[in-house]
Amino acid sequence: MAKEIERKYLVKLDTWVPQDGGVHFKQGYLNSQKERVVRVRIEGTKAKLTIKGVTTGVTRSEFEYAVPVEDAAILLDNLCEQPLIDKHRHKEVHGGKTWEIDVFHGDNEGLVVAEVELASEDEKIELPAFIGAEVSSDPRYFNSNLLKNPFKSWGKA
Repeated sequence: MAKEIERKYLVKLDTWVPQDGGVHFKQGYLNSQKERVVRVRIEGTKAKLTIKGVTTGVTRSEFEYAVPVEDAAILLDNLCEQPLIDKHRHKEVHGGKTWEIDVFHGDNEGLVVAEVELASEDEKIELPAFIGAEVSSDPRYFNSNLLKNPFKSWGKA
């Protein structure tokens, strides 16, 4: 079974400068229940269908499959819960790890988070200078929850 072990952090916007233009992501959810999440995503010129299980600690089951972009576009427009997640993803390598920095748009404008995948939950990592508070265990920051409770509705975070 595939596992995703990931930590998520807020980004200090006064210290982070994007190193590239990022890749545009448009994603939606066929199912966003806590027990199972089924996501459709177009990332640049590729598309994926992803199924994720319940998060325990910072680990959850994850299965990901390539799908035709045309099919993903139809799913996003016609079958996914609305609104969709719109963001740009930037990647930076630090301390031997690839950090994915997501800059959200639309109803989640102003939210910028960094994620790093780990080999184990207790793996020690070197944090880049732009990393702020860890939000791995805060469900508000799950993309699937940003549909129902977008960042703009939180007030000051």
